[in-house]
Amino acid sequence: MDAVFYVMAIMGCGDGASACAEARIAPAHYATVQQCEAAMADVLARNTDLDFPVVSAACQRDGAQWVERGGTSKRRG
Repeated sequence: MDAVFYVMAIMGCGDGASACAEARIAPAHYATVQQCEAAMADVLARNTDLDFPVVSAACQRDGAQWVERGGTSKRRG
């Protein structure tokens, strides 16, 4: 299985930080969400070229992930 890591999505938003859309993904990968969040100010400072009134960032989990299924499973057959 591939490793799980975090990436930083750079978001462009309208006035008042509304109607945000992902503008790009920062090229770095982070081992933990805390490392990603610690780098956020520096990454945002390098992404001021976007043509949006507000630019923000969000750390997102990337890589292989397990998904838990809720409820009970029924067996067929």
